[in-house]
Amino acid sequence: MAGPEDVSTLVRRMQECFNTRQFDDAADLHTPDFVSHPLAATGFDAGRDAWRALTARFPGMRVVAQDILVDGDKAAVRSAVEGVATTEGTPPELFEIFRVVDGRFAEMWGASTGFPSSASPEELLG
Repeated sequence: MAGPEDVSTLVRRMQECFNTRQFDDAADLHTPDFVSHPLAATGFDAGRDAWRALTARFPGMRVVAQDILVDGDKAAVRSAVEGVATTEGTPPELFEIFRVVDGRFAEMWGASTGFPSSASPEELLG
């Protein structure tokens, strides 16, 4: 099992892939049978498609981990979302829980808050 520092590094590597739009590189960070519960999909292809849809809608979007809490094989991550204009004045946030197997993401649950109406990741991708 990977240690907390390894899992934190894995989360930051994934966010760097998103922020630099190196979506294909992120595939290696996920197991072949990775499960995204928000997308109801297996494999990283759906995640890559979701990232492309989000960045097409919000070209300046970046995610920055604020908190990474590791407990055994799971990590809870709270991330600030930059580059998304809101009318409320507070930046959106993502909340994700990852299960890690052999140093790779195997499963993910997630939710968001603060996105403009009808523009949350769940609504854009669901």
